[in-house]
Amino acid sequence: MILIVDDDLAVRTSLRLLLKQAGYATRAAAGPAEALAAVREGAPRLIVLDMNFSAATTGADGLALLTQLKALAPAVPVVLLTGWGSIALAVAGMKAGAAEFITKPWQNEALLQTIATTLQLQVPPAEAPPAGRAALDRQFAFGNIVGDDPRLLAVLRQVGQVAATDASVLIEGESGTGKELIAEALHHNSHRRGQPFVKVNLGGISASLFESEMFGHRRGAFTDARADRVGRFELANGGTIFLDEIGELELASQVKLLRVLQDRTYEVLGDSKPRRLDLRVVAATNKNLAEMVVQGRFREDLFYRLNLITLRLPALRERATDIPALARHFVAQLQATYHRPGLRLGPAAAHWLQEQPLPGNIRELKNLVERTVLTTPHDELTPGDLQAPAGASPAPRPAAPAELPAPGSMTLEALEEQMIRQSVAHYQGNLSRVARALGLSRGALYRRLDKFGIPYSE
Repeated sequence: MILIVDDDLAVRTSLRLLLKQAGYATRAAAGPAEALAAVREGAPRLIVLDMNFSAATTGADGLALLTQLKALAPAVPVVLLTGWGSIALAVAGMKAGAAEFITKPWQNEALLQTIATTLQLQVPPAEAPPAGRAALDRQFAFGNIVGDDPRLLAVLRQVGQVAATDASVLIEGESGTGKELIAEALHHNSHRRGQPFVKVNLGGISASLFESEMFGHRRGAFTDARADRVGRFELANGGTIFLDEIGELELASQVKLLRVLQDRTYEVLGDSKPRRLDLRVVAATNKNLAEMVVQGRFREDLFYRLNLITLRLPALRERATDIPALARHFVAQLQATYHRPGLRLGPAAAHWLQEQPLPGNIRELKNLVERTVLTTPHDELTPGDLQAPAGASPAPRPAAPAELPAPGSMTLEALEEQMIRQSVAHYQGNLSRVARALGLSRGALYRRLDKFGIPYSE
């Protein structure tokens, strides 16, 4: 049974009818006293709770009732109903224990999807999660993910448990830990697996281009709009959208993203007709979003909208026993790429790799193995082979004044481009290290790479 708590008779009637048509049994309560009495009689499966029961609309009464309901039935999930202008109130409710929030006026499909997802997350798996990697592979499609370290297996079990739902997922982890692979696993193990999986690197999209890139535009919508453009949300409709580098998104764009994720509607630039979305949202970051919220650099309401489920990927140094298997996996791929079927990783080389810090994680390991293959004539890779490419690029020394270009021989913009190109080459394309070395944010670096036409891959 789902308990609906709202002082508006029209809202209660509308919700009861909607939920009845969707196959849910319901009970309605007009205020706090009725709601508490209903829960004491028998805990419902879920509570849909309005946040205002007085003319003041401060939400204090709704928060107080939420606290009482969670004290009576802590395991029962609560979905809040609030107006768009009261998002801060909804965030306060999430901190007080609510599972999700919906803004009024709601979209019926979005509300039903939220209720279904919330209920799915409350149901324990029919069987205990598989313990080992082999058992996980029999139940789920994790073929592209290599390793059997307990920390990695714990993440894969979480993926298997939440993939079947439409819950939004936030993937946290250092650069190069495989966040995109986890996002793909969530998609391929979901009921949306036959629909699109669209990847968006938000660090490479400026605030001025955000709406055009994400929502699309009509020809003539602005000066350079010479043809219609399909936005990323439309491309992902029915499937999964992967919002990578979410921590790089500027505040102005965060508001626009929040509206889309909340209402599941958007408008194409140059076309005022709202369009509905049916998709799953997976976001990823190598930043501490909770800390950014405290600093005022990331919207708290967007943070709570994104992290219904949070997955933290361990750094490679935390699962060092997986390094030899990953290295052999990359060698096997390179056998076909470079037509060298005899390539293999020697035992000593595998042991040497396992002892390296590898701050760039899996991406750094892959680059190291590939550079070694390209520079080594023999088939069995040794520790000496692996060390050679790393030693080929000595650390740069500070430039003396005489090494700067003569005044008038180069513009400041050309000097900036040259420095960025040299840094990308020196750090073998590791953009996190390039950005740190140049004193730039990832977003600022992406914009300069695009401006100067410098190729990159993240």
